Amino acid sequence: MALATLGIVVPGIAAIYEFLVKGRKRLGYRVQMDTTANDVGETAAPGALGELSNNGVPLVDPSIVLLRIENTGRTNIDEHDYAVRDDDKAGIRVSFPGRRVVGLVVTELSDENLRSSLAGLTVRDDLVELPKVPMNRHDHYKVLAALDNSDGVKKGDGPYPDPIVVGTIKGGVGDGRIIETRSRTGTSKRAMALIAFLALLVVAQSVVYFRSDAGTPLDCAAGTLTVTGSTAFEPVVRDAAKSYQESCTEAAFSFEMRGSGEGLLALDRAGENSGVLAFSDGEKPDGMPGLVARPIAFVLFTLVVNADTGVRDLTTAQIRRLYSGEITNWKDIGGRDVPVRLISRNPGSGTRAAFQRRVLSGTREPGSNSDNCRDRDPGSPVGVVRCARNSTDEVLRSVADTPGALGYSELGAATDRQGLALVRIDGRPATVPDADHGTYPFWETELGYTHGDPDAHSLAASFLRYLTNQVGADIIRTHGDRPCAELANPQLCHPNPVP
Repeated sequence: MALATLGIVVPGIAAIYEFLVKGRKRLGYRVQMDTTANDVGETAAPGALGELSNNGVPLVDPSIVLLRIENTGRTNIDEHDYAVRDDDKAGIRVSFPGRRVVGLVVTELSDENLRSSLAGLTVRDDLVELPKVPMNRHDHYKVLAALDNSDGVKKGDGPYPDPIVVGTIKGGVGDGRIIETRSRTGTSKRAMALIAFLALLVVAQSVVYFRSDAGTPLDCAAGTLTVTGSTAFEPVVRDAAKSYQESCTEAAFSFEMRGSGEGLLALDRAGENSGVLAFSDGEKPDGMPGLVARPIAFVLFTLVVNADTGVRDLTTAQIRRLYSGEITNWKDIGGRDVPVRLISRNPGSGTRAAFQRRVLSGTREPGSNSDNCRDRDPGSPVGVVRCARNSTDEVLRSVADTPGALGYSELGAATDRQGLALVRIDGRPATVPDADHGTYPFWETELGYTHGDPDAHSLAASFLRYLTNQVGADIIRTHGDRPCAELANPQLCHPNPVP
């Protein structure tokens, strides 16, 4: 029964993942208003809208269009995602057949940080060119266009042709083209297809179950396992353990996630057959010969800033100058007039070690000089405020709460956090393809450590296998990481990979 059930459940989960969960890019638009002056009803000043002018010249047949551009997908859209040439500044083009554009204004932003990206709006006759605006999930902006008849002759009754919106996203849903997202009532065809698929899956599982003689899932192990180590990888491990227990009811897990370094020390002290499993962002330090590593996942990290800094892209050279203390105010590199405050992980953190190795070229971060992350402690030398926190979540909360703060974190934990902005490095966002091909530097291999080789029937061995099978791989992907086997260059996940 177990093999047959997995044969149905695993493809089902994979299909659902592809259908709903996997980060798909989708760009949409809505024409929320398209009206001529003749369409306007009674006003306080009759005829006022019909007397619009351009540089003092009255418009012949004025009309107004309100257009909303929105990220309707399940992942962020970066300026590199627009399917246009690199030297083309426009990401979306909107034309108005039969009309010419006489004025354009941005009327609404879901995030004020979008404003700087919209500085490149251009207008040419009947065409509006919208720039390649980076948009997080659910972001949107609106533009209001004032138009006139392109022939200079008043049009008769009847509407103008609809605006034509053209744009394409690389790797987007379907062919990636921007689609109109009209409001609809009732259940969508996409939702109905998913419901039908789920119903079919439930029926198939029931048939397999009732035809089976045994109800024990494949490769289950009993006992208790203590999981320790990386706080960056903790959300993945907890979700995987919960999923494992739903199938393997005689297994129990306890968690002591205090960072990669402390987890490896705890495992080393516990010794063999201790029922302890440690996860580390990168390799163990020297002096622990009994610990055995198994590559689990390719983990992306990102720099994060408090949203008030005004900075969303840093070069590697700027990052190193920030952490060496040479840059003390964000205005010095094009940001706002806010002092730089650096919020790091404590020594022993795998995330900190990855940052020092991959981004700072092996240079160790200076020590902390602040407890509250806002002010230097009494007696500390003059310089940039530096503080350290015990976990990924504490770093993210401190960066969001501290003006001018800069920190780093596992990508999945930082995504969609209020008060934070993700930082591109050398113009590249934190994506698996960029890291896989060497254009994004901040990543690490997540390793599962045991003390010696565990018994093949132990809970530790079974759980490690679970993390690398299809179900575990699905869980890893939902957190923004990637199973090692899916990389274009799987050698990156091996110990001592070449950066």
